[in-house]
Amino acid sequence: MPVVKETEPQLPAGEQEPPQVVIAPQEDDYLTIIAAGDNLYHAAMIKLGEKGDYETAYLEIRSLAKNADIAFINQETLLAGSKFGFSDYPNFNTPQSVGRALEKTGFNVVNHATNHIMDKGGDAVFATLDFWDDYPDVTVLGIHRSEEKRKLPVLLRKNNITVGFLSYTYGTNGIPVPADKPYLISLINTAIMAKEIDAIRPLCDFLVVSMHWGDEYQHDYNKTQKNLAVLLAEHGVDLVIGHHPHVIQKIESIPRPDGNNMLCFYSLGNLISAMTQSESMLLGAMAFIRLKKTALEGTVSIEEYGAIPTVTHYDKSYSGFKVYPLYAYTEDLVKKHWKSSLTMDYLKSLSSKIFGDMEILRDPFN
Repeated sequence: MPVVKETEPQLPAGEQEPPQVVIAPQEDDYLTIIAAGDNLYHAAMIKLGEKGDYETAYLEIRSLAKNADIAFINQETLLAGSKFGFSDYPNFNTPQSVGRALEKTGFNVVNHATNHIMDKGGDAVFATLDFWDDYPDVTVLGIHRSEEKRKLPVLLRKNNITVGFLSYTYGTNGIPVPADKPYLISLINTAIMAKEIDAIRPLCDFLVVSMHWGDEYQHDYNKTQKNLAVLLAEHGVDLVIGHHPHVIQKIESIPRPDGNNMLCFYSLGNLISAMTQSESMLLGAMAFIRLKKTALEGTVSIEEYGAIPTVTHYDKSYSGFKVYPLYAYTEDLVKKHWKSSLTMDYLKSLSSKIFGDMEILRDPFN
């Protein structure tokens, strides 16, 4: 049998071989998310910042928010302006200069779907929206001007990655949402949630749902939270940012039907407040998530995540309110804290108990 040798095809005389086209491999894309818990201002805090100096409270976490591509915060209370009177518990309205301080700190996604959003009535919700209209780079979640506005998907595209957002609260402290404006507040309703999640899911690479839920002052999540988390996972949510209990709760990775997992931060606790009932309310957390979008497949996954423990500090004179990352908090500061029973050992042990190996005791951007 003759042997057939493979040879390179010969070009006709006078023709040159076309130059080879080398396609450089594309690089993967990355996106970072920082998320903070309850931003909750009580009377002492409002009074201390009457001259507008609320930015000082966030100086120690500014680099975390500024360095993140997306920086989320749960603004627990209205920012409706002086017309509605500044007040704290039980019917909150926080000075708008606090909102300006948040924007200057670097927060660019603000949740308002909380149990205190109806504290001053529907007009105060619209006034809060009016305030944020002056900050077009800030995305507001959970409150809406109209049914048409509520139906619009909230999508942020950065670094070639599209992130979708939804937000819900368990209730409004018994104050009814206006019957003629059911769109005003996004309430937890499983049928509506499933419909809204299914609508936005195909439009984004990564879907985040903010949940105002759980039992106050409890470090263990409850059955309702767990059931809702499973529902969210079943509908393809990627990340849950939880708040309302005023204390930290655990982080869980929950399987989805598609074989991927949903990451759930059940509660990030307080970012800053004047709550004094327990030392546990002084320890909060900021979630850190780093996403990767592969150049070849175009798939997005969580490359790194964890919780950055934070401490609400105020001194013996019940002033000087400031939030610190736990990694930047010192023994000298803890000795000056208004809560004399607070210790560094307590903060570290509680953090480790709830978060375990997932706590980040360093600046993740350095």
